[in-house]
Amino acid sequence: MTVDVGQIAGAAYIVAALLFILSLAGLSKHETSRRGVAYGIAGMAIALAATLGLVAADAWSTPGGSLGMVLLVVAILVGAAIGLWRARVVEMTGMPELIALLHSFVGLAAVLVGWNGALSDTGLVGTLADIHHAEVFIGVFIGGVTFTGSIVAFLKLSARISSTPLMLPGKNALNLGALIVFVVLTVWYVITPELWLLIAVTLLALALGWHLVASIGGGDMPVVVSMLNSYSGWAAAAAGFLLDNDLLIVTGALVGSSGAYLSYIMCRAMNRSFLSVIAGGFGIEAPSGADAEYGEHREIDAETAADMLSGASSVVITPGYGMAVAQAQHGVADLVHRLRERGVNVRFGIHPVAGRLPGHMNVLLAEAKVPYDIVLSMDEINDDLSATDVVLVIGANDTVNPAAAEDPGSPIAGMPVLRVWEAQNVIVFKRSMASGYAGVQNPLFYRENAQMLFGDAKDKVDEIVMHLAQVSQQ
Repeated sequence: MTVDVGQIAGAAYIVAALLFILSLAGLSKHETSRRGVAYGIAGMAIALAATLGLVAADAWSTPGGSLGMVLLVVAILVGAAIGLWRARVVEMTGMPELIALLHSFVGLAAVLVGWNGALSDTGLVGTLADIHHAEVFIGVFIGGVTFTGSIVAFLKLSARISSTPLMLPGKNALNLGALIVFVVLTVWYVITPELWLLIAVTLLALALGWHLVASIGGGDMPVVVSMLNSYSGWAAAAAGFLLDNDLLIVTGALVGSSGAYLSYIMCRAMNRSFLSVIAGGFGIEAPSGADAEYGEHREIDAETAADMLSGASSVVITPGYGMAVAQAQHGVADLVHRLRERGVNVRFGIHPVAGRLPGHMNVLLAEAKVPYDIVLSMDEINDDLSATDVVLVIGANDTVNPAAAEDPGSPIAGMPVLRVWEAQNVIVFKRSMASGYAGVQNPLFYRENAQMLFGDAKDKVDEIVMHLAQVSQQ
């Protein structure tokens, strides 16, 4: 009986696609996230094995085909080695920029696949040839936008360039004009597939991707990362059409749609327009409030903070990117454990875009073994803050900024934030009085019920834990 490698690979692709769907479902909840990752790994392993089987079958039947098999195996081994190395050495604080960089690889791959499809003689004629030309053009465009947009996001998230949005004159007109030119060039290329048109759309896509993300401010970068994730999915789907690979089409569609939906949810949480995210038209720095005077701030030391916490009956902790940078999550978990032993009701309030990546804080807290049931979302905790004795703001800034609710001219105006200033006392852990990632001054620091605890967050949390232990021994 002859074994049909193509049918086996097709069946394997279906299994892999199902595993990817299960992976997305698992990753939607803390309790099942590990299982979701395992499903994703299994699906990718099956997909790679099936692809290797197809290439091996072609290599045996095609003169000189063994070279392609060797190159593919070498590419997989090199990629796996780099991936394992980066996964081992990357810190959680470096995950946002690493993910943005990985998105750029997907975009670049889509561009290269598109160019390969354009330069290859497919033998198609008539309507099928027109469809192929459209696939090539659209795939190159999506891939180019994803590539340079992700590179800019990587540079901003890693602080290699300023997070301040680029404000070119008529930037919205430039974006809209680029899309109109793309449509015109697509029709032209379908009718007359000339090489210079493909070069033109490649350059146009690269420029548009750069401008779209460069025009977005730092405070909105978590949404940008999510949106670029969606772009990379559609780029992969476009590559799947060109390669006639059903699994790549399905996987790309899954990533594209789920990324777009996540971006939509985050936009609602931030009171942003979904369409303006796609157009790169938000995150504008407004001059209002930039030089406002809010009075004098008040400082507190770790011992006084410990005394305040020991006398509290309810405490809410709102973490931010500063907690990740200081690697303070384990100390925070220890602090929570000690407070709960004393009968204090301790909970966490997580803003939808806390950190620089969706779910960033949740992952850090899960890593430190913080119970899932006390980690609440912004909507779940906000109404309870007014009845809270002490709120600890650990490395957060823009997500607890009252200017979002009180200053219509603020760059983050209208963005829902954690209303920590409604609590009886607020202790803010920060290294300095510097503004947050969005570059916006925070009037919370000057409120009468707010105290600043300056220094490294991990060190200060450890000091508070030590003082609490001493109080317990007395």
